Amino acid sequence: MPRKSKWTVPVPEVSLVTYTLGPAGASLGKHENELAYADADKPDTHFLTWGSFRLWSQRFAVGLIAAGLKPGDRVVTFTPNDVFYPVLYMGICMAGGRFSPANARFLPSELAYQLKVVGAKFVLASDENVAGAVEAAGIVGLGKESIFVFNDAPLEKDGGGADDVERGVRHWKHLLVSKEEGAKFVWDDLKGEAAKSTTSALVMSSGTTGLPKAVDISHYALVANNAQTDYVMNLDPNLATRELSSRNSRWLCCIPMYHGLGLVYFTQISALRRVPTYIMRQFDLNRMLDHIQRFKITELHLVPPILIGMTKHPRVRSGKYDISTVTKTFSCAAPLGPEPTRQYEALWPKGVMNVKQGLASSESACSTIGWDPTVEAVPGSVGELMPNCEMKLVDDDGVEVPQGQPGEIWVRSPNVMSQYWENPKATAESLTKDGWLVTGDVATVDANGYYYVVDRKKEMIKVKGVQVAPAELEAILLDHPKVLDAAVIGIKKGEDEAPRAYIVPDPSTTLTDREVMEYMDGKVSTIKKLTGGIVFTDVIPKAPSGKILRRILREKAAKESKTSKL
Repeated sequence: MPRKSKWTVPVPEVSLVTYTLGPAGASLGKHENELAYADADKPDTHFLTWGSFRLWSQRFAVGLIAAGLKPGDRVVTFTPNDVFYPVLYMGICMAGGRFSPANARFLPSELAYQLKVVGAKFVLASDENVAGAVEAAGIVGLGKESIFVFNDAPLEKDGGGADDVERGVRHWKHLLVSKEEGAKFVWDDLKGEAAKSTTSALVMSSGTTGLPKAVDISHYALVANNAQTDYVMNLDPNLATRELSSRNSRWLCCIPMYHGLGLVYFTQISALRRVPTYIMRQFDLNRMLDHIQRFKITELHLVPPILIGMTKHPRVRSGKYDISTVTKTFSCAAPLGPEPTRQYEALWPKGVMNVKQGLASSESACSTIGWDPTVEAVPGSVGELMPNCEMKLVDDDGVEVPQGQPGEIWVRSPNVMSQYWENPKATAESLTKDGWLVTGDVATVDANGYYYVVDRKKEMIKVKGVQVAPAELEAILLDHPKVLDAAVIGIKKGEDEAPRAYIVPDPSTTLTDREVMEYMDGKVSTIKKLTGGIVFTDVIPKAPSGKILRRILREKAAKESKTSKL
């Protein structure tokens, strides 16, 4: 029988905006003028209160509608973290649009793929990404009038910000109406079935196989996730109410907000709980440690490479950085082993720090497994079922496995995605008719109901917590004139994964790994480079259907004592 969470919480059938900020015109009470978001490098001048955050979002929503945004239109953001990033999300939702964040490090070809998949109406690109956005838009036939320069200039001076005259792109200040007009705007509460049928976000994901797809996440699914997370956080008596959370918490956003974990925690849950949040534009370990010390951060939300980096930092190990105010650490996006967990916890006096892991995905928007904050987490375990979630572990035939045996995770909960956007085939492969999400993650569960992720059936590779689709890299490799066939898998590289390519070269030519690396350099972002090596082979193992047998390649990689040089 499937396991069910011991917790059940009600899920309001309203828009994400109304659930987070209340109905339009509602008082924010004493939180009105309290700190919401601040630029960690410029906190004294570049910040938003909860009142100004809501007003900026309203101003942006009205501007989008005036510019021609219709209900359901998609808006892609192509920017690193910014104090205005939460405004982008909330404003697009207020306007009835669908928010679609792009990786800020995408090359133009990668961005163009996303623009095409979601059918973008508008693109907001940071200063350094405008050129790439223009090139990507040109590839898919999107006009320059749909692209806007995005930065924090309007915060420095209302109405501030310069158009990019050279490229013919306007500044997003043209999408911001006056304070007076914005304050009058009333967004749709999306009550009842409308909350379930209306998309809030289209987030790119590799799913379990194939090229990246757009995950269709409804307002209701995000409200469900946030209600479930809020309930569990409230189990901590020191954070049991919004008032206590606002007073006793200070968060630091050091991970990308275009990533699922950063998006949910720092544009939604932080806002729901009124937690003051300091935003880093780009990750830098030394600056992160400076910010922890300066702002007396209480809780960290990290991916394993950052956590491991902290344990190895000499000034952290020697106690020269004061991290004593941090009493909670949440690690997600990739598995974290027991030993790195213990090493991290040892940076604090015994009994102070207990790392809580979780299991999340874009398709489950985002958390299905986590930890009761009053329970000591078991190193290596991702925890127990979150509220409202039910789960079963199955074998290759879809039959449940006995307790303690590994099986693929199938989950059913109100926060599961609606579909893969305009991709019924991929949707049918990942969502069963009775509502189970087929995750591709393989886990075991013990007698206490604690889950341990042990493997992945899915093809995707996770590099620094970010999904990389093998099919995408294979398609690029196959375009090389000297490559007859190719397959990409993920291999272990320390505590992380790295893409490795197996290539069948044209025997009538000479192909070197350096030539392949140089070819890939201009076509993929850093996270997708073949840092796991390149191996030339005579044949790629495939099933009769033509599907690559990656299991055989993974077994081959495990036996190889050395790889080709990079």
